[in-house]
Amino acid sequence: METSANDKSPPMPEGRKYRALFISDLHLGMRGNQAEALLEFLKHHDARTIYLVGDIVDGWKLRSGWHWPQSHNDVVQKLLRKVRKGTRIIYIPGNHDEFLREFYGLHFGGIEVQETAVHEAADGKRYLVIHGDIFDVVVRHARWLAYLGDWAYEAALKLSTYVNLIRRKLGFTYWSLSAWAKHKVKNAVSFIGKFEETLTAEARRHDVDGVICGHIHSAAMRDFDGFTYINTGDWVESCTAVVEHEDGRMEIIQWATMSRLLNEQRSLVLAPWRRRAA
Repeated sequence: METSANDKSPPMPEGRKYRALFISDLHLGMRGNQAEALLEFLKHHDARTIYLVGDIVDGWKLRSGWHWPQSHNDVVQKLLRKVRKGTRIIYIPGNHDEFLREFYGLHFGGIEVQETAVHEAADGKRYLVIHGDIFDVVVRHARWLAYLGDWAYEAALKLSTYVNLIRRKLGFTYWSLSAWAKHKVKNAVSFIGKFEETLTAEARRHDVDGVICGHIHSAAMRDFDGFTYINTGDWVESCTAVVEHEDGRMEIIQWATMSRLLNEQRSLVLAPWRRRAA
């Protein structure tokens, strides 16, 4: 049977390619992360250099119980395919994947493992790229408390799942219990503020113009007296990443919002084709 031009599938929106892409806190191996959303994001976003800024694999969770669904394996394969196509990927381990800190200087499937990196943007600005956990007093000096906090965070994620099932039925959007708690609890707000200031001071010590980090699952871009603090956020709840445009401009990508807009755009593209098919 012949196929007319009108029967062909409509074109989909093209992906975007950036000078650099920074993602962190994927927590592969943890139940409840957003591996599927990340796969969709990587389908539409590419870069000449990709920085994996720590906690990509959650070794803490894997030690307590193995959880590695196909979507987590697909993320790894997606990144390896990008390397084969010419993308440079630099992996900077965090506290949850600290087992990789024994392999600084080595390559795995072409992915470089480094302790830190200095990224020079197109506008000449230099950024220290680091996960950031070494500046977290709890992680460094009270590991048992860090494990307790990790357990509490996962409990909050599970509770959020049930809360959001009800919200969806009522027509409301996603709501994060842990994110709400972070911004409402005074000590958490104070910790985030001190973390940002400490990382900025570290950037000064390295004689760079800014710092790009992860760890606290709170995407942000702030200026501290001429120094730029950038946090990539996470792929457990917020689904955020940082990209560098060709002119050196840095931007936080809110994939949850962008994905919704992309789906709306796709629906508009499909609408005439669906009418013709009907």
